Amino acid sequence: MAQRFRHDWPLLLMTLPAMAQLAVFFYWPSAWNIIAFMDYSPHRPFWENPLVGFAWFERLFNNPYFLPALLNTLKYSFANLLFLFPLSIVLALVMHSVVSTKVRSVFQSIVYLPYFFSWVLVVTVFVQTLGSDGLVSNWLLGFGGDRLSFMSNPDTFMFLAWLQWAWKDAGWGMIIFLAALASINPSLYEAAAVDGASRWRRMWHITLPGIRPVIVLLLILHIGGILTVGFEQYQLQRDAIGYQTTEVLDTFIYYRSVIGTEGASFGTAAGLFKGVIGLILVLIANNVAHRLGEQGIYQKS
Repeated sequence: MAQRFRHDWPLLLMTLPAMAQLAVFFYWPSAWNIIAFMDYSPHRPFWENPLVGFAWFERLFNNPYFLPALLNTLKYSFANLLFLFPLSIVLALVMHSVVSTKVRSVFQSIVYLPYFFSWVLVVTVFVQTLGSDGLVSNWLLGFGGDRLSFMSNPDTFMFLAWLQWAWKDAGWGMIIFLAALASINPSLYEAAAVDGASRWRRMWHITLPGIRPVIVLLLILHIGGILTVGFEQYQLQRDAIGYQTTEVLDTFIYYRSVIGTEGASFGTAAGLFKGVIGLILVLIANNVAHRLGEQGIYQKS
């Protein structure tokens, strides 16, 4: 052990900034989850806050706005999982099949660039394009049509959210799957082509099995974060669409605890509920992956 430490100490030294960041921004804040079981007030010393057990969780589950927010969160999460996740795979397969390096680079840059945009910019682009005073509405008015109500219609918000997800996030998933595709041995395709396998057969028997471990890994991580769909996208469109449609757990916590009257203990209880459910889902999904012969996010001991 001492000999290995003398050999690897420069590498360990390089990890210290990352370890310090985890300690300060993750482990230390995580320790404050204990206030979910306390009647916490920042105006008194920490040790003077009385323990109340699961009272805040009971208050959370009995809140009339909690269940609608939970159902909306699950609805958007499953829609994201069912429609955006496969889209990233399809884009990666299309990119992988493009022969021209120049065309591939341009297409990859165009699709990947929106990932770096903030949700403020994404929503603004959609408002300026598909809003009632946007580009498409003005174009329709010029032909004697009516203005679009797409950006303020609760019935179409699911499709609108999917368009925004696809434009902003599909490129990131595409990059991950392209990296997985690059690890497949090209000789497998050459041997399959010599044996007379068509492009579809090569994709089904070589490409998809080659990226299956990455698909399973990302799928497990998506399932673990199923109660976290983001905050900005729904908050920015709350006034136009209505809170009944855009209320998710993140906005629920914000309006009830951060700027509401419930306090920090209520918001911490809600966040801890999300974390525990996510952990349980990851463990279940990973166990299912093991039973199906996949490695998952960690191996069995």
